[in-house]
Amino acid sequence: MPLIDVQVMEGVFSTDEKAQIIARVTEGFGKVAGHTLADATSVRVHEIPGGSWGYAGTAMTTEDARAMRARG
Repeated sequence: MPLIDVQVMEGVFSTDEKAQIIARVTEGFGKVAGHTLADATSVRVHEIPGGSWGYAGTAMTTEDARAMRARG
């Protein structure tokens, strides 16, 4: 059924944090689509290597993403 892909920078989120992302994305989708579809939803977290992700025209590193995260 529904498949939701989430892409994050490699090395920024722990295994526990990725599990939380999966749970909360599923929960948020379920609030809109209903619990039957939420129960059938797959969420995949893809980790993109540093330097392979561009933001505002500039390649970002894992360190850049960690710094952004630290700022809140």
